[in-house]
Amino acid sequence: MRPSRLMLGVAMAGLMASAAHADMTEGGIKIGVLTDMSGTYSDLSGGGSVWSAKKAVEDYLKAKPGLKVEVIAADHQNKADISANTARQWYDVDKVDVIVDLVTSSTALAVNQIAKEKNKVALVSGAASSALTGKDCTANTIHWTYDTWALANGTGSAITKTGGDSWFFLTADYAFGHALEKDTAAVVEKLGGKVMGKVRHPFPAQDFSSFLLQAQASKAKIIGLANAGADTTNAIKQASEFGIVAGGQNLAGLLVFITDVHALGLKTSQGLIFTESWYWDANDTNRAFAKEYAAANGGKYPTMVHAGVYSSVIHYLKAVEDLKSDADGAAVVAKMKAMPTDDKLYGKGTVRADGRKIHDMYLFEVKKPEESKGPWDYYKTRATIPATEAWRPLDAGECPLVKK
Repeated sequence: MRPSRLMLGVAMAGLMASAAHADMTEGGIKIGVLTDMSGTYSDLSGGGSVWSAKKAVEDYLKAKPGLKVEVIAADHQNKADISANTARQWYDVDKVDVIVDLVTSSTALAVNQIAKEKNKVALVSGAASSALTGKDCTANTIHWTYDTWALANGTGSAITKTGGDSWFFLTADYAFGHALEKDTAAVVEKLGGKVMGKVRHPFPAQDFSSFLLQAQASKAKIIGLANAGADTTNAIKQASEFGIVAGGQNLAGLLVFITDVHALGLKTSQGLIFTESWYWDANDTNRAFAKEYAAANGGKYPTMVHAGVYSSVIHYLKAVEDLKSDADGAAVVAKMKAMPTDDKLYGKGTVRADGRKIHDMYLFEVKKPEESKGPWDYYKTRATIPATEAWRPLDAGECPLVKK
């Protein structure tokens, strides 16, 4: 199958590179946004991720003019083979230096290995699998925005501690879903809860009726939705139609985005508890970014994936500027780990030896319709999870880069 070639980017710098900068980056920096442009995850990533990468370049060049940076994009269609083929084409032929976003864990894991093979860089914002900083970690990849361990630690522990101590998992049947189910089940059982059963559904899926009936029959207090995007929203809608919540069981959206809440509406999604790393209405800086994003993206508001793409590109550019070279991908990633992170959306943070970007996480609850004061005003904060507690301990991930 030939990779889809939806090339959306153009050169971002208004000024041509100076001779010094041209030598520094071998003619300029090329960023490839590899994402879902048309499928299940297109709203939470997609064209918004392309815009966010371009915005990061635009903002960086205001302070550091004279650097030539190009942003291109392609649709991986949530398929690992298309993702891998595109990555090889970009790295080998098109001279792409760094690939960003990579929503869907299977696509991210594929590019993770190719970036290592080609000594390029991969910055993962959209995918969730904690294997990227575990057994599959490499010196060429950074996992930026969130992961399955952090989601499980935040949402799974909060719900179990407040009485939701029996679970049934409805899981997307690929790497992300498996990892999210595994990590959440481990938290539930550690806290004394029980896993009553699990069922895996095709990705993507439209009809969840048979899976929901199994969950209903389990009598578990909590039905954990180890999926995302349209799979999550479809499952929640059909669970409502089946009267599952009215029957005494509760749904736990283990990965929920603001675009999901918008699609469901507050009447259906009110009360959902979930973990995220960024919210547009948290402060004035985020609100300004969201306003500009919405103006350029048909009124839609940004997700944490879009914010993560912006943040990761900013830090990448800082590292390349400091190194005065983008030729050695592992060296660039090492510099990104050595430098503290600091950008307007995620603030100050660090990147660990295993490639895990470290920042606070947040436990949110969806507002009731009467609590919302305007468009996209959907969340209230239940808790801030400090960076020191939000992420899997460094020595627990089996990353070969971590010294014993």
